[in-house]
Amino acid sequence: MVTPAARREAVEHLRCAFEVSERRACSALGTERTSVRYRSTRPDDAVVRVRLRELAAQRRRFGYRRLHILLTREGLVMNHKKLRRLYRGSRKRALGTRAPMAIPQGANQRWSLDFLSDAFADGRRFRILAIVDDFTRECLALVADTSLPALRVVRELDAIVAVRGRPAIIVSDNGTELTSMAMLRWSQERRVEWHSIAPGKPQQNAFVESFNGRLRDELLNETLFTSLAHAREALSFWQDDYNTVRPHSGLGNLTPEAYAKAGAPGPQRDGALRSTWRSAPRPVASPSQQGSNQPGTLPIAG
Repeated sequence: MVTPAARREAVEHLRCAFEVSERRACSALGTERTSVRYRSTRPDDAVVRVRLRELAAQRRRFGYRRLHILLTREGLVMNHKKLRRLYRGSRKRALGTRAPMAIPQGANQRWSLDFLSDAFADGRRFRILAIVDDFTRECLALVADTSLPALRVVRELDAIVAVRGRPAIIVSDNGTELTSMAMLRWSQERRVEWHSIAPGKPQQNAFVESFNGRLRDELLNETLFTSLAHAREALSFWQDDYNTVRPHSGLGNLTPEAYAKAGAPGPQRDGALRSTWRSAPRPVASPSQQGSNQPGTLPIAG
């Protein structure tokens, strides 16, 4: 019993169980009566906490300083340092929805984005933006550059949308490029839902993480890039090979391009795969592993 609350509970238990006085119970436990009788006078700030959560949800790009100004205008006066402590416990940084996602049942229903990093032969770093279609497993883009800010990501997404049409939802992590005002504005203007995975949970973005593993294992770890032009050429060749030649075990050993042509949702898709491989098609995703806290986000084999 090290906390005052635990000591108060123990004293109360002795008083009720053995019908002894508070003085005798405290003496038996070696506890000061002043500590047992103490009652906190600190306000719980319940009203401020509730209003702070409401304002933080409405204005997710505001920090505690602007929220402090808004609360002060409403008559909820508080020291800014105390408000900062409350804000750090109630803040939500992520952009987009938090509900578990269903497995996509058609092309362009859901895209996934992620960044990779690699280095040239001289040690300089460069980044790669990977975009995949979660249903067909097609690699929609591999963009390499020394810097990939949010506005560049927006331009690349617009280029893909111009060819394929817009997706229903895009999944990403909480990187600064993907939670910026530019991305928020783009998703609202294009009417594309944006889903941010929980921090530290890459398994919730399993499709693109699986793709990243194959890209790194089959190309990045096997190639010594001499320049940005060399990296872009190699990525372009590998993307074409991945989409049109490389068999994908998660698609019944079809290529993503062949699966996109034969993989219509529903009975047509099942029939196409049965006629090709003379067996029932593999499920879109493997069963959830024991202990997974996101049943709608499943690990992908292939």
